[in-house]
Order: sequence, then structure tokens, then C-alpha cells
Amino acid sequence: MAQAQMTAPTDTQLATAAVDDYSFPKEKWKWTAYFTFNVDHKLIGIQYLVTTFVFYLIAGTMAMVMRAELATPSSDVIDPTLYNAFLTNHGTIMIFFWIVPAAIGGFGNYLVPLMIGARDMAFPKLNAIAFWLVPPAGLLIIGSFYFGGAQAGWTSYPPLSETTATTAQTMWALALLLVGTSSIMGAVNFIVTIWKMRVPSLKWDQLPLFCWSMMATSILALFSTPVLAAALILLIFDINFGTSFFKPEAGGNVVVYQHLFWFYSHPAVYLMILPIFGIMSEIIPIHSRKPIFGYKAIAYSSLAICVVGLFVWVHHMFTSGTPPWMRIFFTISTLIVAVPTGVKIFSWVATMWGGKIRFTSAMLFAAGLLAMFVLGGLSGVTLGNAPFDIHVHDTYYVVAHFHYVLFGGSVFGLYAGIYHWFPKMTGRMLNERLGQIHFILTFIGANLTFLPMHELGMQGMPRRVAMYDPQFADLNVVATMGGFLLGISTIPFIINVIWSWIRGEKASGNPWNALTLEWTTQSPPTIENWPVLPVVTHPPYDYGHVEPEAGAGMEEAMMSPK
Repeated sequence: MAQAQMTAPTDTQLATAAVDDYSFPKEKWKWTAYFTFNVDHKLIGIQYLVTTFVFYLIAGTMAMVMRAELATPSSDVIDPTLYNAFLTNHGTIMIFFWIVPAAIGGFGNYLVPLMIGARDMAFPKLNAIAFWLVPPAGLLIIGSFYFGGAQAGWTSYPPLSETTATTAQTMWALALLLVGTSSIMGAVNFIVTIWKMRVPSLKWDQLPLFCWSMMATSILALFSTPVLAAALILLIFDINFGTSFFKPEAGGNVVVYQHLFWFYSHPAVYLMILPIFGIMSEIIPIHSRKPIFGYKAIAYSSLAICVVGLFVWVHHMFTSGTPPWMRIFFTISTLIVAVPTGVKIFSWVATMWGGKIRFTSAMLFAAGLLAMFVLGGLSGVTLGNAPFDIHVHDTYYVVAHFHYVLFGGSVFGLYAGIYHWFPKMTGRMLNERLGQIHFILTFIGANLTFLPMHELGMQGMPRRVAMYDPQFADLNVVATMGGFLLGISTIPFIINVIWSWIRGEKASGNPWNALTLEWTTQSPPTIENWPVLPVVTHPPYDYGHVEPEAGAGMEEAMMSPK
């Protein structure tokens, strides 16, 4: 059995030596370190996951209040103005403070160095700064409610955003500027880390698919995020300093804001889902005990989504006076971007086909994601066609679509990732019975909430309203029941995480018998990950040809064939 070897230092290994500048101890961190400015990528990843989950609970509470309001046609729970503020900040927090930072900052930070055999990220201090921009941004969002809360929707189109609750709207824009800056910092860090800090034995065609997805995500973030920052800065100037970039009465153009906003915010969908695709590509082969089907196709399809995803934003603007030639072009590009996504879906299904599937909690959420995301993708294809999109624009059909994609896709994927890598992060196993209860409640609640919205949209119920025509009442009652079930579904998850972290069954270094590098460390890993950097001797998904020893946790048990 081959051993991990100490060799003469290469440029890659010398790059990892920068971590030594911070005088890391070799033992594990104390719990107090999680509340400090710390440069360990694993600690930062957990900081992201815990912090963003708190924001998820806040935004979810807003959603439950809104569903309570929508249970009846009249306004009888909260004031319509507060409803608008909850609507705006629910969407903002879910996207910018939960899904994006949890998927990229949380799992990306924790896993990428471990998967490529590095001791830390390329720029550890920049990594820590990127995280510590998120809490003050979140405080700005929450603090904006003292001034009435931003009320112009998560898109914040002018002129509404320039004339309604302007102080709160400014705080909203500043918060997004902070998280955008954090995203750019993280993107630079991930690209450099993956490109320059892989162990020499890890070739590009052996790179875990999660790393491929993080590379594509980071490139996309670097191209798109600065455009959103420019739009927000111009909006702040219009609100506070008398400029007229988006004021039609003074020569401005509100449609320009829409172009700037959506040039980022449709790629933001891929910023949310590409890391989740990477998580899926790690979980499905492990729990199916089969090699991943179409490794290169999945890897290159991430890059294809990155490129094509930059040229689809106008399908959000088909009702904004878009000329016919532009509608045709962006209808075609929107349909094309579904192709690489379909490649991934079919590859995952082919991987599961005939496999020895273990229905762990992680695998249940991965399978649930497949079902939810396919349905959301089909409604997305319909919305990509200009004639149909114009018909259902700003109705609940759109709300149904993006919740199936983002909740059924991204949130299910985040849960799957937590169940899968929790043993690595904490050294403890989550309770599978509680995990199954969590999945059942979440899956039923999500479909009960969002499936009726398709019919509501087809019947013409407008989105972003607190009061509606009584003909829509019955389906809204069903959706409200589902929304409360979704809220209840988080209870077994929270109990499971807290109890298991403290008293759960201890995990081996490799409880799933996986083949990627992160499972060659202890659980949880020591601060610098390995006493000796590992050597890669086989592909990362070669199940059926290479099998690790059950429960193995060290390099020699993982990196060599039996």
C-alpha cells in the first residue's frame, strides 16, 4: 500500500508555507476561536455556515408572516407597508445572506483546500476579511427596519426605490455593496487557490467536480458582481446626492438600472446553483457506490454555464420595451443555457442508475433536489420564451419557478452538503432518523407551498401584493399551510445539529468510504490539515475499481488501491 511521501518542496508547496506566517498551533481550535478574526479556512467556512443559517431563519420568519397575511384576501395580519418591507428583505436575505455566502463562502472555504491538498487558501487574511464583511452588512439590513425597511422589492427598481423609505433603501444598497465586495474577494481567492495550490500529483482531470464548479462560480462572480456594485453606487447617488442617472424627468433612464441589475442578478442564479451542482456531484457517486457518469462533461458544463450565463439577463426584461430582435436573441440564449444544465442532470441520473444507493439523509436531499430542480427548470424553459413570459410576467407563476429552482435546488443542496460533510467538520455523525424526518417535512412543505403558485400565476394573481381577489383564496390557504410546514421542518434539523455536535456518535475519518482528498484527514481535520501533504494515486470517483478501507481516516488508507 502506497504511503504519502515527503518530497522536495515545489512552488505549490512553498505557496502553502505562507500559512506558517500566522504561527498556527498543530492542535484543534477552541470554541472561542469561532468568534474571532481567524485565518483558518475551515473555521471561516463554519463561520459562514452558522452565520448565514441565522439569516436564513430570519428571512424564513418573514416568509411565514407573509404567508399568514396571504391566507386571506384582505390585509389583517400586518400593515401593507410592513408587508412590502418583509417582501423586499426576505428575498434579499435569502439570496445575498444565505444561499450565496453559505454555498460559496461556507462549503467553498471549508472544502476547496482540503480537496486539492492545500493547507489553506491562497490569501488567508483576505479570506477572513471577506467573511467579516457579512455580519455588518446583515446588521445594516436588519437596522433598516428602524427606518421603515426597504420597500421596493429585492430588485429595487427606480423610481420606486428612489422615492420610498430612502434611508432604509440606502442602507439596503450599502449592505449589498459589502456582500458584493466579500464575493469578489472570495472569487479571487478561490481562483488562485485552485490554480496554484493543488498538490503536484493532482491533475486537472482528477480535480473534484466541486472544485470545477467553484472555479466556474468564481470566474462568473468576477465578471458580474462589479456591475451590480456600479448600479448600487449610482442608485445611492440618485437617492442622496441629487444626481439623475435613473430619473426620467431629469434625463435619466430607469431601464439602464434594470440592465445593470440583471447583468449580475441572473448570473447570481448560477452563483447560487453552481456550487450546489458541485455538492451533488460529490454526494451522488459516493452514496450510489458508482463512478460518476461523464466526469468531463460535468466539469466542462460548469464552464459552459459560466460563459452562456452572462448572456441571458434580458429575459427578465421582456416587458420593459425590449425590441423584438433582442427578445429573439435572449430567448435563444436562455434555452441554450439549459443544455449544460441538462448534461449534469442526466449524468447524475445515469450515475444513480444501477448503483447500490444508500438512502442516507444526504442522498435523500440530493434526490429531492433532482425532482424539485427539474420541475423548476421546466417552468424556466417556458419563461425563457418571450410570448409566454409576457403573459405570466409578475404573476405567481414566476414566484413558483424561482422558488423551485432556488429553494428546491439551492437549499436542498445546502442541506445535503451539511448532512454529508458534518462528520468531517465536527467529528460527529448526525442522527439519520431526525434527518429523514427533516427531509420528509421539507419536501412535502416545499411542494405544498410552491406547486399551487403555478396555478395562481396562470389564473393571473399578481406577485408582491398583500391583498388579492377572493377567487385566489383557496390555493393561498394551501400555500400558507405548506409555508408553515416548511418553518416547522427546520426544528428537527436544528435539534439534530446541536445535539449531534455535542453528544453525537463519533465519526471516523471517512465514514462514507469516499475517495476524495478531504476524507484523508482526521475528523475534524487538524489546523494545517495534514502532517504530510497527500499524494493522489487514482481518480476521485473510481468506485468499483478502488475502494478505501472502511472507516479509514489517514492518507495511506485512502490514496491507494487495495
